[in-house]
Amino acid sequence: MRTVECNVASEIRVLSTDLVSAQFEQDHADAHLVAVDDSSGPRAQCSLWWSQAPMLEHSRLGTIGHYQAQDDASAQVLLDAARDRLRVAGCSRAIGPMDGSSWRRYRFVTEAGTEPAFFLEPQNPPEWPRQFVTAGFVPLASYYSSLNSDLSRQDSRLSKAEARLRSQSVVLRSLKAGEVELYLPRIYRMCCVAFKNSYLYTEMTQRDFLQQYDKLLPLLCGDLLIVAERQSETVGFLFAVPDLLRRKHALPFDTFIIKTLAILPRRQLGGLGAVLVGRAQLIGAQLGFRRCIHALMQAENRLARNISDVYATPMRRYTLYTQDLRS
Repeated sequence: MRTVECNVASEIRVLSTDLVSAQFEQDHADAHLVAVDDSSGPRAQCSLWWSQAPMLEHSRLGTIGHYQAQDDASAQVLLDAARDRLRVAGCSRAIGPMDGSSWRRYRFVTEAGTEPAFFLEPQNPPEWPRQFVTAGFVPLASYYSSLNSDLSRQDSRLSKAEARLRSQSVVLRSLKAGEVELYLPRIYRMCCVAFKNSYLYTEMTQRDFLQQYDKLLPLLCGDLLIVAERQSETVGFLFAVPDLLRRKHALPFDTFIIKTLAILPRRQLGGLGAVLVGRAQLIGAQLGFRRCIHALMQAENRLARNISDVYATPMRRYTLYTQDLRS
């Protein structure tokens, strides 16, 4: 392991290493920083990305992810060093927390609410976003998750949308047992088109996409993986999963999570997102679930809000931060 000392403050040194863990390599980070106190060892760490970072207006972005900090002093030294490193790499703006792209873990929980953490949700102590703010970062984008505690609730608009989609030969179905793994390459290709114009979008290789889902395959419920097909083409996809953390919290296993909704950007597919969400909640109720979480939606996404607000109420909020590196 090669390390380079890149900043010193009081008794805290920040070391840069190129190889620290399998996660570092898997997420294709460009650098990893560790704040070390000689008397107590590692105190904070983060990874940096700049060679494959997302685009934002005319800024060259660098992202700060894999973030952990045990105390405020170490966090400030670490974030100072992270900004210096991103400047040297030619970045004009930093954003975080983001593990390289929005395909991976990003955002801090900033309004936790009263519900326990759910499966696949980012988690952090309340000090971490405050450390970013103290270091001069400001909010860039807001996100929220909502809870539907009554799966019998229906959207009166769906019948017309369903009839219109049937006239377009669009058929919805759940994936069968053993079909999910074979279907993933089709879902990957569709998602690349569906999300291409999304906020902070970056490309992901099919290999990395499949690698992410490989870990989840044993945990998935095929009934909650719904595809919309028109003839032989996949035109929409909803990925929902049981909230496996309910068992960890010794709570009733009564909740599932709508994690991903992707629709090809075509006018004739209007209403398909709402139909997929309605179908998922109906299937969830049939499977014995009582509640559904609409997870990690961007607050400015009107389409997501129009669908979710019919059923659910916000339960948690998240923030992604940024800082201009030119000053």
